[in-house]
Amino acid sequence: MLGFLRHAPQSRRTLYFGSIMHIWSDLYFALMFPLLLLIQEDMDLSFTEIGVLRAVFSGASGVLQIPAGFLAESMGEFWLLVGGNIWVSVGLMGMALSPVFVVLLIVSFLGGLGGGFQHPLASSMVSRAYDDKGRSTAVGTVNFAGDIGKMIAPPLVAGAIALSLGWRDILWVVALAGLVFMALSMLTRRSVDLGRPAKESSDAVRDDSDGTRQKGFLALSGIGFLDSTARTAALTFIPFVLIAKELTTAEAINMLFFVFLGGGVGKFVVGWLGERFSTVSLIWATKGLTAVLLVLSIFAPPIALIPLMVALGFGLNGTSSILYATVAEYVPPTRRARYYGFYYTTNEIGTILAPIAYGVIADIFSLNVTMTVMGIVTASILPASLTLRKYGRARVAQS
Repeated sequence: MLGFLRHAPQSRRTLYFGSIMHIWSDLYFALMFPLLLLIQEDMDLSFTEIGVLRAVFSGASGVLQIPAGFLAESMGEFWLLVGGNIWVSVGLMGMALSPVFVVLLIVSFLGGLGGGFQHPLASSMVSRAYDDKGRSTAVGTVNFAGDIGKMIAPPLVAGAIALSLGWRDILWVVALAGLVFMALSMLTRRSVDLGRPAKESSDAVRDDSDGTRQKGFLALSGIGFLDSTARTAALTFIPFVLIAKELTTAEAINMLFFVFLGGGVGKFVVGWLGERFSTVSLIWATKGLTAVLLVLSIFAPPIALIPLMVALGFGLNGTSSILYATVAEYVPPTRRARYYGFYYTTNEIGTILAPIAYGVIADIFSLNVTMTVMGIVTASILPASLTLRKYGRARVAQS
């Protein structure tokens, strides 16, 4: 890996490093989706408890995103990205040792805190490396890389089930492998570390106070919040919808692979399209598709599930690439880390609230009602995105 990085241009080395870190980070957190089926069976949990567990683990990653953004501006992103993944690896070990649900919740929160470094810092690092041109494609690429980790999770869990391994064993295997890889990654610092951002000029400081652009950033953050609620809720409850269609646990877990496959394609393709089409048009295309497919998942026959899952993943995850790239258009390069920290934190609020809220709906009513409400809420992103049109002229000028 060292030789591979040394012979690539600086910007590409940064992109490779951020992408590899993202693969591991998303693998850690995507493991929870297929493992929820096994944990529910092992601990006899309700849908609300399942939602709480997912919300606590994922939501914890939002706690340190803002502090990580400020810290990266003084010391750079490299060590924070590596350290964050080491932190989550140790957390997975603790989760594997948890004897009861309450302890599992506590350890999940503590371990999930380490995930707060990945998204804002990798996005900041890569967007800075590609500030001259190709930023949307580069951010879309590092965003897509995370879905490689997500795609690994379902077959990994399904294979472990075939080998008669439990959810605790799976956590141990992934955690130990992650620690070894992070130790090796430390050797690449001289090849990929950009260092801390250059000091901003007084003009940039004055420009950063522009109220219109701040409103644009806030509007984008609100849309990101709604987008994250749709994504997290769908990934949490789709496996249970599939189980209700009489798929086996292993079959339902494998279906998640197709969701993540579609999501990875969506992130890469939408990132590329972001250089050619407007943010609003891409939001309408991806989230309009998502809203329709969430409702159709209730009625889809087994023969249609694979293409439906791929298309659903494309819509669920594709939007994030254009949103992440657009954040950089509203803020100066020297303050990217902190603003990405703010942006991802608002996203994580959605990942905390959505599984719990939809879990309560599922327990009180049914999974079908849950998916219908999910589709309606997702559709609300479409009119909300129209607010971005008035802020387009206030973006930071890019060369």
